[in-house]
Amino acid sequence: MNSLIPSSKNQTPVEDAIIQERLRQAKYSFNLALSATAISACVGLVGFGLLLSSKFSKGTVTAAGGLASSACCVRFAKDANDRLDKVLEELSEFYKP
Repeated sequence: MNSLIPSSKNQTPVEDAIIQERLRQAKYSFNLALSATAISACVGLVGFGLLLSSKFSKGTVTAAGGLASSACCVRFAKDANDRLDKVLEELSEFYKP
């Protein structure tokens, strides 16, 4: 099995699979949060551009949507980071001598 972490002699194949799956999910969550943040930043910039071009109603709605989605993306990225921290803590406890 191609793993990201070394296997311990005390670690069962099931534990190894669980750790690998949690790392995979955290990686995908982080990548998704990063992509969503980039998209929401683009939406916010479009809204700002519309506000500058005197299209206030469209610009206001677009900018508000960009800000709201940015807030959600930041929370999503924080959750993904917290999951990685939890896995790191579990691995640190598991690999203590």
